[in-house]
Amino acid sequence: MPKRATKRGDERTPLDRDCDVLICGASFAGLAVARELAGSSADVLVVDRYEVGERQTSACGIPTAWLHALALHGSLQQTFAELVIHTAHTTVRYGLPWTFSTFDYRTLCGELADQGSFRFETATVDRRTGDTVHTDRGSIRAPLIVDALGWRRVLGAGANVQPPDALLSRGLEVHPFGSGRDMEIWIDRGYVPAGYGWSFPAAGEVRIGVGSFDPRFHVREPTERLARELGAERVRYQGNWIPHALRPATEDGVFFTGDSAGHCLPLTAEGIRTALYFGLACGRELRAVIDGRSRREHALTRYHAFSAAHARPFRWMLRAQRLIPQVAPRLLSASLRAMESKRFLDWAFGHYLEIAHPRFAAAAGAALAGLPAGAVAAPAMA
Repeated sequence: MPKRATKRGDERTPLDRDCDVLICGASFAGLAVARELAGSSADVLVVDRYEVGERQTSACGIPTAWLHALALHGSLQQTFAELVIHTAHTTVRYGLPWTFSTFDYRTLCGELADQGSFRFETATVDRRTGDTVHTDRGSIRAPLIVDALGWRRVLGAGANVQPPDALLSRGLEVHPFGSGRDMEIWIDRGYVPAGYGWSFPAAGEVRIGVGSFDPRFHVREPTERLARELGAERVRYQGNWIPHALRPATEDGVFFTGDSAGHCLPLTAEGIRTALYFGLACGRELRAVIDGRSRREHALTRYHAFSAAHARPFRWMLRAQRLIPQVAPRLLSASLRAMESKRFLDWAFGHYLEIAHPRFAAAAGAALAGLPAGAVAAPAMA
């Protein structure tokens, strides 16, 4: 796990400055935005409470093609061509039409940051007044501001809804040293009434956890029980709140991306590739403004529409998230067995990947070549 490296005490000098683009948040979404601004004339500042790559907040898994599309190969740890799903009454093994990989968080963030050109400062973002963002080190002014800070949506207008009333899931995992061959999921109400457990091997450690769609359900005991039943130590805990509903991608002149815009898929809670995907889209709209091909108001409108165009698949997955816990366990097991055919899996997982397909990463070349910003539209979903 990354060691804390954030500056403290006398090293935390006052921070009071202006910049062209201020990106608040230095994880997947924020770094993806910064990547798209590389080589521009803009003065780009990224701020985060933690150093880049310091604080892992997820099981760190993604369709492998995304790592290749963004040249993040050095972070890859282990690749899986199958998904194993356990229920109380059966186990199914699904052959995937594409592979899924676990990766090292610090390495990926470092590789992604190296593709950008920006100044980085550690600071805790507190609030915003117009084009000024207030931090624990001082105020920063910028005409283009991005909130990639996570589900709290710190720079949003008005009071924010907090858990357990917010549309959030909760997850907790442990990171014991060990190994494994399978990427496994447990849909078993013996662990969690609405949600699932997981075990993701990652070349030297195994990420074992439980997530609950109901934020009121505490997951520490079932996480520890699952780890114990798998013969793993309960060490190196990591937990987080996980959004499961889209939120407006722009508000009061601010761009929101990643968890701050609800860019995390319901049902599967997969939020890394969507953070990268929407971060790239946001960055391209900002790049068009910097290059003089667009205005801020136009970029806000386009990015908001791009995000909203994905509402349908997010909505359907949220319906499935709410439906599955109501299905009788034996019927659910029978349904999962009925889905084992290659034809169905290719169709289902193909549509799932299309929600945020890695081909989108290649569109950066088109944007830099002078084509209209956002020329690659949101994918058409059946």
